[in-house]
Amino acid sequence: MLVKTYSSAVLGVTATTITVETHTDQGVNFYLVGLPDSAVKESQHRIVAALRNNALKWPGFRITVNLAPADIRKEGSAYDLPIAIGVLAASQQRDFPDLQQYLILGELSLDGGLVPVKGVLASVLQARKEGFKSVILPEENAREAAMVSGIKVFGAANILQTVEHLSGEKPMEALRINIEDEFRKKAIEPSFDFSEVKGQSNVKRALEIAAAGAHNVLLIGPPGAGKTMLAKRMSGILPPMSMQEALETTKIHSVAGRLEKGQSLVAERPYRSPHHSISDVALVGGGGYPQPGEISLAHNGILFLDELPEFKRTVLEVMRQPMEDRKVTISRARFSVDFPASFMLVASMNPCPCGYFNHPSKDCVCAPGAVQKYLNRISGPLLDRIDLHVEVSPVSFDEIAKTEMAESSEAIRERVVKARELQNHRFEKSQGIYANAQMHSRQLREVCALDKSSRDLLKLAIERLNLSGRAYDRILKVARTIADLEGSSSIKADHVAEAVQYRSLDREAWVS
Repeated sequence: MLVKTYSSAVLGVTATTITVETHTDQGVNFYLVGLPDSAVKESQHRIVAALRNNALKWPGFRITVNLAPADIRKEGSAYDLPIAIGVLAASQQRDFPDLQQYLILGELSLDGGLVPVKGVLASVLQARKEGFKSVILPEENAREAAMVSGIKVFGAANILQTVEHLSGEKPMEALRINIEDEFRKKAIEPSFDFSEVKGQSNVKRALEIAAAGAHNVLLIGPPGAGKTMLAKRMSGILPPMSMQEALETTKIHSVAGRLEKGQSLVAERPYRSPHHSISDVALVGGGGYPQPGEISLAHNGILFLDELPEFKRTVLEVMRQPMEDRKVTISRARFSVDFPASFMLVASMNPCPCGYFNHPSKDCVCAPGAVQKYLNRISGPLLDRIDLHVEVSPVSFDEIAKTEMAESSEAIRERVVKARELQNHRFEKSQGIYANAQMHSRQLREVCALDKSSRDLLKLAIERLNLSGRAYDRILKVARTIADLEGSSSIKADHVAEAVQYRSLDREAWVS
């Protein structure tokens, strides 16, 4: 007898529906075909134990299971449950009348319990797209799956509960979640606030501009000046995530297996801070069966690289293309996958090996040429892709001793949100663009027109600082963001002047 159940394979952040064909015939062997990996091949042993521990039988027939399409590699343990259901149906131990309406996912433990699996959100989104009415999966994955409207989600604790539901003996209740309420509940206030930061008004202004236009920013200053403290508070002034952004981010974290137990939605903007010993594959993603890296886990949020020159040069260089394209493509001989990577890069570094070059009170003890050599660890093309270079100076005692609180993150965020609303309206007809930093050349010419005084000022700055064409574009984008923060419809000379000063840390200007 032939029975078909349906499951899902996740490649990148997209899912493909897999037809699990189970055929029984005379004989006693078990064959599993359709390009399964080791975890899938081992499913027979888990299924046999799970069935026997729940008063069900492993049939004494020859069983052939085909995972179609057979040219897609099947990875992971999520096929345990659909294979087990197919075996029970094909051996006529149970009758499951509406099996074709269900997408089934789940790993089996030896006692028949269902263990949560990765990539559930992507699988359920694809199932809804293909017209499936219901999905059965481990109950720990149910809240995540229920974020997809238009499809019934049944969370089962074990295989026996699944069998009784599919046979109609004891139907389960579909899990229903108010998505908007769940979204609001998860969107908690950030833990760190700019009101706790003493002084550093110029740096706060630069970070506000960066947040308003989704610009990359580099903080450079001596140890203890507050670079990491400021970076940690950046996520608190970014605009709240939309529902669409939350679902995109959740899907990536689900595929990577980074959702916490019981977590249904990532409603806060991600803040990823990998150690400088990270490998290039861990940063951009990859592996034999590609998984998202840190830049994709930071999608719609912030990637913070502390002590930027300490990262391996190869690691930093692989970020160049994703920073421009806002996605990373992992290619293999038989396939390629795209991972989203629309993140804000916030980086920090000391100005030299000892950390005290240009310090107001401490002398730099580095050898001649050491500052230039230290800065050379960051390539010119990568530095060009960072819109704002901000010098962070030590805070004086008088500033530290002040008792009054500084401006709060909430007040800064209000201005950022207003600026982003202007940009959303400006780019509403441009697909995939929602902030000034993401403008292409055509949009740049349309929305960043300069008058004569602004153009002359920019020309002088480009010639004196010996900046590249990409740096020219970056200055225009930052100037446009500064104008948006002021509510100005046009870019003025003072907007250009402020934008130019954030390029003052380019190599020649800084070392001289």
